[in-house]
Amino acid sequence: MAACRFRRRIAAQLSNILEMSPDNLIKSIHAIPVSKKRHSPGFQFFVSSVLGGSKQSKSDIQLQTQRLAEQLKCDDVVSEISTGEGRVNFRINQELLAKSVLQRVFQDGSEYGVKSELFSRRPTRKILIEFSSPNIAKKFHVGHLRSTIIGNFIANLKEATGHRVTRMNYLGDWGMQFGLLGAVFQLLGSEEKLKSNPLQHLVEVYIEANKAMEEDETIKKMAQDFFRKLEAREEEALSLWQRFRDVSIEEYVKMYQRLGVSFDEYSGESFYQEKCQEVLKVLDAKGLLKKTEEGTGIVDLSEKGDRSYSAVMRHDGTSLYITRDLAAAIDRMDKYDPDTMIYVTDKSQISHFQQLFQILKLLGHQWAERCRHVPFGRVQGMRTRKGEVVFLEDVLDEACSMVLERMASTKTTKELADPLETAERVGLAALIIQDFRGLLSSDYQFNWDRVLQSRGDTGVFLQYTHARLHSLEEVFGRASRVSHVDPACLQDPQAISLLQHLLRYDEILYQSSQDLQPKHLVLYLLALSHLAAAAHKMLPVKGSVPAAAEARSALFQAARTVLANGMKLLGITPVTRM
Repeated sequence: MAACRFRRRIAAQLSNILEMSPDNLIKSIHAIPVSKKRHSPGFQFFVSSVLGGSKQSKSDIQLQTQRLAEQLKCDDVVSEISTGEGRVNFRINQELLAKSVLQRVFQDGSEYGVKSELFSRRPTRKILIEFSSPNIAKKFHVGHLRSTIIGNFIANLKEATGHRVTRMNYLGDWGMQFGLLGAVFQLLGSEEKLKSNPLQHLVEVYIEANKAMEEDETIKKMAQDFFRKLEAREEEALSLWQRFRDVSIEEYVKMYQRLGVSFDEYSGESFYQEKCQEVLKVLDAKGLLKKTEEGTGIVDLSEKGDRSYSAVMRHDGTSLYITRDLAAAIDRMDKYDPDTMIYVTDKSQISHFQQLFQILKLLGHQWAERCRHVPFGRVQGMRTRKGEVVFLEDVLDEACSMVLERMASTKTTKELADPLETAERVGLAALIIQDFRGLLSSDYQFNWDRVLQSRGDTGVFLQYTHARLHSLEEVFGRASRVSHVDPACLQDPQAISLLQHLLRYDEILYQSSQDLQPKHLVLYLLALSHLAAAAHKMLPVKGSVPAAAEARSALFQAARTVLANGMKLLGITPVTRM
């Protein structure tokens, strides 16, 4: 990584003065973000990062900053040293910057950024990520979109940075609702409809079942009886339920293919019925399981005088959602032995996961400390032009349709081999960027016009920028190496700003890998696209002298490579024409 070379040189100087290991200083040396006020390339070192927990006034820190800067010297890498508020600034040799960044991007290709020493010293981990998790026998609800794309991003990022990832889809495939569905399907279900349009038919049956239960008390009893048969593993009931599960997964796989998402395992609550009873026995043996007057099994989670508990068993002895999660967590740890387990669900489940991890600790499973919940907010106002949206398929179809309409009405649209596929990819990019621009825990208001803008900070703009940069390569050819590129031809402010931004890519990936927030990468890629557009406007390839044309072409190819890398991590397939 280009930045590593510069960080190493700076860290070596700081190490001698501060009497600290260079390795302990590397992560405190940051590439300076590009801004309208600042185009010079370089790094900054915040003095407070090495002061530990000691409290010092701003004036004391500034004095130490000044003294440190006075002891540092320029060399063939650092051309100028200055100070800011609590920081030392290192200006980098601009020709060396151009040469180093281009060489590293071309050499590392799709691994640019992740080969950085920011990641190289971290051990490879086994990471299990549970995400998406729709309820079977229902069409894929739009509410599961966020979990699906967020979990996919985290998995992509962890895999790219060298970890072994297991992608788990934990289906909602058990509970009293399947007793109701199974009982009423036996009365009203159609084998023909189940084959032709399975999920739509199961939704219709379930709606009818709920209506019938309100009008007829015997339906409720039939549902309870069917679910009891399921729990007892009676063959006829289990066979019908298994069909519901199989057809659901078949339909979901089609939706995941549209989203570009895959899973290593389809698990579900149903897998843990018997193991739930084992969990309850262990809780009882450890004296953790208490019973209310109604017979409900609870675990006391009170701390420091507060009164809180978690229900883990119904009065009839059957399991609850959290009991199945306890069994699933224990089973996964035994089966996969992950270093980390990550759960991606909406923030309404924060309390649930706090209780889950707390009970696991009470059971003596210290690995619960390695479990992590990634909560996300709600999307408000997501609807098609026909009205309120319920199913994800409607949203994807609408995005594709609206992109096709806009492409057809735009004079600059290129002739495409497969307009539908391009529109699908652009539409999905628009949805993902809209979703990832803010903190995951934040709710946001959905707006089609804002999502599909081609000139704003949108997924459409990223796709357009990638296609435009790719067209330069089609016209002027792809460079295979950059050793002969003259860095003196890339000293314009626009070129330096773009190179400095490319230099920061590994830090952005590291930041996202730490807090699992995609917004860092989204904002970086949007800025990259704006910088590339500004550079292309001021530094044309066509009509330039050969040396400048070659250097600029290599710079734009490097920008497109990094843009494509980042988009793929987000779950976006870059288009080459639009």
